[in-house]
Amino acid sequence: MDKQVTTITARDYDAVLFDLLSALVDSWTFWDELAGDAELGRRWRMHYLEITYGAARYRPYLSLVAESAAALGLPESKVIEIEERWAQLQPWPEAPEIVSELASRTRVGVVTNCSEELGQSAAHRVSPCFKVVVTAERAGYYKPDPRIYGKALAELGVAAERVLFVAGSPFDVRGAAAVGMPVYWHNRIRLRDEEAQSLAIEAAVSLHGLRKHIF
Repeated sequence: MDKQVTTITARDYDAVLFDLLSALVDSWTFWDELAGDAELGRRWRMHYLEITYGAARYRPYLSLVAESAAALGLPESKVIEIEERWAQLQPWPEAPEIVSELASRTRVGVVTNCSEELGQSAAHRVSPCFKVVVTAERAGYYKPDPRIYGKALAELGVAAERVLFVAGSPFDVRGAAAVGMPVYWHNRIRLRDEEAQSLAIEAAVSLHGLRKHIF
């Protein structure tokens, strides 16, 4: 079946919602450094993403991280280290500037599979401009459950089709598209997923491409 795409011009978007820990923040490098090995860190991060995106109802965020660490033979101390080093998480280089530019033109927010404390902390390191920060803990559900996206849309008071969602993983591309949001896939590490690629209005390795959709 041919893909149908609704064309929305930049000024038609009422808001932009972002994934946090992949689209705005370089959690890939963070996990690699925690694991002590890039290949193991990548496997740990992907396994964690699979668990959280399959969890639906919220369970404590760090317990899911611990579950994925144990599955790969990593010690429990690595989970404790995540909390201790959380402040070391860094935004992608262009993220603060892009978010600031977007916020000068429309409302911006975050929808993240994270605890309230850690999610708010990471979001504030990217930008003070977010109108809403909806964490899985506050919503009671992990993405791609439609209720976490729906909570952000309700708090902004906007319809899904008028919000551009910036995803950082193929799981999030599918989840956001399923509730009716156009999706820009910030595929920084060049993951291969043909379905996600087909669902996104654009897949790019940086956030700079957002300018042509909003400005």
